[in-house]
Amino acid sequence: MQSLAIHHAGDVDPALFVPWLNELVQRDGPDILRCKGIVAFRDEPKRFVFQGVHMILDGDLQRDWRPDEKRESRLVFIGRKLKSDEIRAGFAKTVGA
Repeated sequence: MQSLAIHHAGDVDPALFVPWLNELVQRDGPDILRCKGIVAFRDEPKRFVFQGVHMILDGDLQRDWRPDEKRESRLVFIGRKLKSDEIRAGFAKTVGA
């Protein structure tokens, strides 16, 4: 059993993040026991919150980011045989330009 936490101080491109997360969960879902996160999408005033179990994933925009909150993204994956380097590299591509 292992866990992987990813933190990014800043915004993420939703057009890149959502397909990446869906593909990751569909491909590696049997080994991902749990995933969850709070993501700051570029040009979006609300926080995107997601959670998943194996290949089942749910996410939605929640409350607005408060003025005193840092816009940052935090993701956690718990599972077996997690491909940590591959997951980190895939997430890094969602940051965009």
